Amino acid sequence: MRKLTFALWLFFIPAIFLAQEASVMQQIKKEGLENSQVMDIAFHLTEKSGPRLMNSPGYYRAMDYSVEQLKTWGLENVMKDEWGDFGKGWELKKFYIAMKSPWYKPIIAFPKAWTSGTNGLKTAAVVLIDPQADSTALVTKYRGKLAGKILALDNLIQYELDDKADLVRYTKAELDSLGAIQLNKTDADTTGLAERRRKRIQAWRESRKKAEVLGNLAREEGAVAIISSSPRNHDGTVFVQQGGSYALDAPENFLDIAMALEDYNMIVRLVRANEPVTLDLEVESQFYTDQEKGYNVIGEITGTDRKLKDEVVMIGGHLDSWQGSVGATDNAAGSAVMMEAMRILKTLNIKPKRTVRIGLWGGEEQGIHGSRGYVSKTFANREDMKVLPAHEKFNVYFNLDNGTGRIHGIYLQENEAARDLMKKWLAPFADLGASTITVENTGGTDHLSFDGVGLPGFQFIQDEVEYNSRTHHSNMDSYDHLVAEDLKQAATVIAGLIYQAAMSEVKVPRKTLPKAQKSQF
Repeated sequence: MRKLTFALWLFFIPAIFLAQEASVMQQIKKEGLENSQVMDIAFHLTEKSGPRLMNSPGYYRAMDYSVEQLKTWGLENVMKDEWGDFGKGWELKKFYIAMKSPWYKPIIAFPKAWTSGTNGLKTAAVVLIDPQADSTALVTKYRGKLAGKILALDNLIQYELDDKADLVRYTKAELDSLGAIQLNKTDADTTGLAERRRKRIQAWRESRKKAEVLGNLAREEGAVAIISSSPRNHDGTVFVQQGGSYALDAPENFLDIAMALEDYNMIVRLVRANEPVTLDLEVESQFYTDQEKGYNVIGEITGTDRKLKDEVVMIGGHLDSWQGSVGATDNAAGSAVMMEAMRILKTLNIKPKRTVRIGLWGGEEQGIHGSRGYVSKTFANREDMKVLPAHEKFNVYFNLDNGTGRIHGIYLQENEAARDLMKKWLAPFADLGASTITVENTGGTDHLSFDGVGLPGFQFIQDEVEYNSRTHHSNMDSYDHLVAEDLKQAATVIAGLIYQAAMSEVKVPRKTLPKAQKSQF
């Protein structure tokens, strides 16, 4: 009888655990979908904090809010965690631009980050600059001709009618196609990818060098500003980033203003037609040099299992943004979702076996600096691949940084061995549309810091919504472009994934440990 009872107990144990897990999944869904705080979190990160350019007052306001909120929910070891040197902060204090003659028109534009101001209101004529002139020719051709002028490249930007909708969501066929991709290492064009990346970096450096020469000449000559545009800057949307170095010892960058294509082309055509154009311009900006260090926000729910509590499951998104708006979809959305996922676990009083840790990263927009600095000091430095003890204890990292769209699945970053586990963990959320798993790589954000040192680091497949067409790095990246139901779904899915990762008997499989790789920046 005792043997029979013991055998029955062994039979029922897995069923009991499965029932408990199913119950927790239902609780997570209920809390995440019915009692969500994700939009309130996003409001505090965006409109309450303002633009979160790295080392700016807005970034510090968002950090302060995040630290306080994580502590309020009961997370432990919450801190502003230094990751290394960054450089100057910058903040726009005042901006006005309009065409004064040949007739009056307000202009849609925005100053680039880390550029200087005008020292009061200026009225200046526009001078066209030859776009084909190399650095030497620029100096020779324009010396003595730029004092008191506003500079624009003599380059009309082709406006292309766009027959595609701003709003884009994945179709079933597209998701099926992603899921059907197979990993074939023998066909992987890693050399080609590296060469294309090298050429992109080289072209960017050459472009920045020419812009630096023009900026230096403009400053020496006593010019007022440079105006610029791009094919993407149309229909009221201006994509705007930085106008030069943010290094602490770098000189102030000459004022460079990103302008809407329609306004820019109008100015160029008028000047080409020998119609003098003058602009009214006033820019006040402030540099912050008292704090060079960069900080992330870290917090955790400490593991409870005696054997597994030192192992770490981690989630994150970058907290910093560009200055054109309040960085709602890039990436307050990801930060708010990750904070909400931690809130869900704490509200349900879940006691994870492994430690669950959140990282809200700084300096992502300038080159994933915050997450890379954290990974380097905590797990391994990719430039020498000297592995630290915490590397072995790490389980998995999940990142969110593709806008406001709902989650449809996971990019495996060519880690085919992780497929079965991810399929199992996503299964409870098939009813929420999260079921696609693709072996594909996806780049450009903080999961690469983990993947780059051989740790399982994953980014989610998300609906694009308006990300690339309208909000990404633009003056339209505002709170109103967030989709509440999508963010609730994303936070719910992620809370369920990290719960399962924290409770699993096995860790996520890893790819082969990579070789040391020097940074190209």
